Amino acid sequence: MNPFLFRLFRDNETRVHELNYLFWECTTRCHFHCRHCGSDCSVQSREKDMPLEDFLGALDTIPQKHRPKGFTVVLTGGEPLLRPDIVEAGREIRRRGFGWGMVSNGWFYDEAMQRRLLEAGMGVLTVSLDGLEASHDWMRGMPGSYRRVLSAIDLFAREPRLNADVVTCVNKRNLGELPAMYDLLKGMGLKQWRLFTIIPIGRAASDPDMLLSDAEFVQLMDFIREKREEGGPMLVTFSCEGYLGRYEEKVRPVRYFCHAGINIASVLIDGRISACPNIDRDRFSQGSIYEDNLYEVWEQRFQPFRDRSWARTGRCAGCREWRNCLGGGMHNWHGPSPEVLQCHYSKTLGP
Repeated sequence: MNPFLFRLFRDNETRVHELNYLFWECTTRCHFHCRHCGSDCSVQSREKDMPLEDFLGALDTIPQKHRPKGFTVVLTGGEPLLRPDIVEAGREIRRRGFGWGMVSNGWFYDEAMQRRLLEAGMGVLTVSLDGLEASHDWMRGMPGSYRRVLSAIDLFAREPRLNADVVTCVNKRNLGELPAMYDLLKGMGLKQWRLFTIIPIGRAASDPDMLLSDAEFVQLMDFIREKREEGGPMLVTFSCEGYLGRYEEKVRPVRYFCHAGINIASVLIDGRISACPNIDRDRFSQGSIYEDNLYEVWEQRFQPFRDRSWARTGRCAGCREWRNCLGGGMHNWHGPSPEVLQCHYSKTLGP
């Protein structure tokens, strides 16, 4: 799309700000020990699982007329399948007319669980595969997790009732494994493979193996571009984490647009209301379901997401691509730093 026309589209979407995607951080318990975890989840989380009725009460504040077709609630964590009431939660969400899905590490996802989740109306599923066996298990801190997630992928990849994808956090260790992973996933019948990179927050902040150099980032862009040009039954795409300059529309189906706070909200484990769960919750949370009406917060707040002029500082202040980038993904503004943590556009400029 022409950049000018896309900016008009983006500005109109921002003005209308239709909520159509809601994350629920339903637990922060997790039995994995992922090297890149931004939430520092653990089996014995300090936060108790949010009671289902608390979340449903917040969901019920969304008026029927403002529940567009395709509105999706996504259960995330932690590991959602650690909740004993996960099927009931999905069923209650679906009963209210919302589509729902889940982000999972795949460990507990077997044939019986898939059947129960589908019967409860699950339509969307995302699991992570972070390399071939040694790399994935190293990344996830859980021996045997590679074989468990492959078993899960084998179950859902050809399930016509699911809009399912696999996500991969690309790092120094697994970058060279991407071609073999592509062949593996395509052979399993997967329809969508989404790649992303890490920002230096959480456990990844002190782990140099997580962060790609600029040259490695360009290598990743070229890999995705080449696979998209080849075509085929499996769509390979880069995540929506930042503006990419010369790679725009070559590694994603549309131009860069951070939908956080524009179409996407979240209810966090402690009840705070924000956009995507990996956005700095102390800096950008907009309210709490225990004190506020979720839908009123959506309509009346979220100004830092809808007017990004505050982000035109530091390296972004004089950037010629500001109007296309608006400071990159909101998750890139973590902590007290007065400027964006990473600039994907600068990585693509080359020597």
